[in-house]
Amino acid sequence: MNIVVNEELKAYIDPLTPEEHEALERSILTEGCRDALVLWGDVLVDGHNRYGICQKHGLPFQTVQNTRFKTIEDVHLWMIDQHLGRRSISDFLRGVLALRKKDIVDERRARALAETAPSDGDGAPFDADAPAAEAPAGSAAVLPPPAPLSSREAIARAARLSSNQVVMIEKIQKQAAPELVAAVKSGVISINTAAAVASLPAEEQVSAANAGKDELRQAAKRVREAKRKPREESAESDPADPSARQPDTVQLLEQRVAELTAENEGLRQQVAELQAQLATAGSR
Repeated sequence: MNIVVNEELKAYIDPLTPEEHEALERSILTEGCRDALVLWGDVLVDGHNRYGICQKHGLPFQTVQNTRFKTIEDVHLWMIDQHLGRRSISDFLRGVLALRKKDIVDERRARALAETAPSDGDGAPFDADAPAAEAPAGSAAVLPPPAPLSSREAIARAARLSSNQVVMIEKIQKQAAPELVAAVKSGVISINTAAAVASLPAEEQVSAANAGKDELRQAAKRVREAKRKPREESAESDPADPSARQPDTVQLLEQRVAELTAENEGLRQQVAELQAQLATAGSR
């Protein structure tokens, strides 16, 4: 059987950690490769780790064709939904995947609107039947269009996160240095801490990330205190006016609630990850 490994697809979802890969390898060596690899024509879509382990040890495996894929976007959306449905991935990765799904859906809608326009401005009609990407032989009906993710609330529901967490993940994606992203991906720091540190200049982010978890937390604390100070000074400028102090107090309480919520989510994720690691061998 000729199986093609597309490196872009292989890297589309964050790889297993060394510990997770080792646990999967032990499971396959003990019980065999129980789950079929998913193919799109000859292209491997799901099961890259299982395929690599089976190739390494000369073990047999099953394959199944997903004939509903028409474009590479269909493949990406399917991969995202598969991983969003798994309990073992981190909150940060769920948020990243949900935002990635939103981008794909938005691009499809924009393309559909362009294709339904009467012309391209030069009098030439759009070809509404032109495929977005060439599909491998054997592909059949296109997947139904996914539900739009038109708001942060919709993205949060798709990722099973809060809207505040989605905002922080967007900030991390836009502003965080690679070293800071690596720290939150690995679970060294929480989403809340990473979002705070992402407010710093890139060189300060890198320095804090290289110094480790404690320095990252201290950097996040400094950022929060710096933001809090101007608000406190503003309230103190007119201490006789309670209406000036009240919004500031509410904001501080809301921020503290958000911080505690994020920390709680981080602890829950750590517990879930430990439970997932214990169940990995049996579940795979």
